[in-house]
Amino acid sequence: MPFAPLADISTAAHQAWGLQSGAPSLGLALGGAQDAVGVDRNRAWVLRAEALSLHSVWLPEMHFARGVCPSPLLELAGYAALTHRLRLGTTSLLLPLHPPDELAAEVAALDRLCGGRLLIGLGRGFQRKMLEAFGVDPALKRDRFDETLDRMTTLWAESNASQGPLATHQQPHPPLAVAAFGPKGLAQAARRALPYLASPVETFDQIAANQARHRQLLPASSPPPLSLVMRTIFVSESEIELTRARTALDDELKRRGPRMPAAVERALGSSLDARVLVGRPAQVRERLRTDCARLGIDLLIVRPEIGGVEAKSLEASLACLASEIWPQISRRAPE
Repeated sequence: MPFAPLADISTAAHQAWGLQSGAPSLGLALGGAQDAVGVDRNRAWVLRAEALSLHSVWLPEMHFARGVCPSPLLELAGYAALTHRLRLGTTSLLLPLHPPDELAAEVAALDRLCGGRLLIGLGRGFQRKMLEAFGVDPALKRDRFDETLDRMTTLWAESNASQGPLATHQQPHPPLAVAAFGPKGLAQAARRALPYLASPVETFDQIAANQARHRQLLPASSPPPLSLVMRTIFVSESEIELTRARTALDDELKRRGPRMPAAVERALGSSLDARVLVGRPAQVRERLRTDCARLGIDLLIVRPEIGGVEAKSLEASLACLASEIWPQISRRAPE
């Protein structure tokens, strides 16, 4: 059987993710909903994303803190019922914490429920106390990650072949990516030829360096990987609002937890502008043009919420980004 050209394989990857080659897409990253107010707020963001024709909405997995999302698949199932077109993603489904058979069944069920709109970003977790609370030796988390993912893909393959209970809507399974900060996480993603999902705390320079490392570690036959980048963005014409957003982001940094991974600490020790986009529409537009071209971004996942900034300002920021700025960024590159 002849091998498909790399260009065809790359196109297939874009199609699997619902992306267009040369035309970057825009997604939305949310946090957890821990009370009725949070549930209503997240639902409103999801409906806004659908109305603005965004590509996807994403939730992380995290435990034992306020504002986190301990069950992203369950929350995404609720959003599947609210939407028709929007894709639904996890930025960091923490494989070491879960029995693989159970997790494979939940992912398959949600993929069928949403009609194949599911995207899965995978993670390992970095907080020692969280890992230990789930009975995971932090030194073995990467081994657990690999064992869990191997078992899940095997279960999906067997069920898809026999139309069993773990059969997925998408074949051979929902698209996968790996959230990674440092060399070991990048190596895990590369070994499986999976895209690297860049976190919102990494600087743009770190992302560029990590992309280069990831590409070097990919199997020789692999096509160029998708570029998936998360970022905090706030747009306003008001200097007062921009100052308020920068101050809130600086305060957020001061409240970070202890003992963060070294790669995260390096990122958080950099200047704010190296990690976020806060500015007037023209400034953000030019910065996005530069960064999308430099990093070859296929999907930019935007964090719209900043604590301490009024909801109406955050909503106006996303509307400006999606309706006024992004159409100029996402135009197809000339053939």
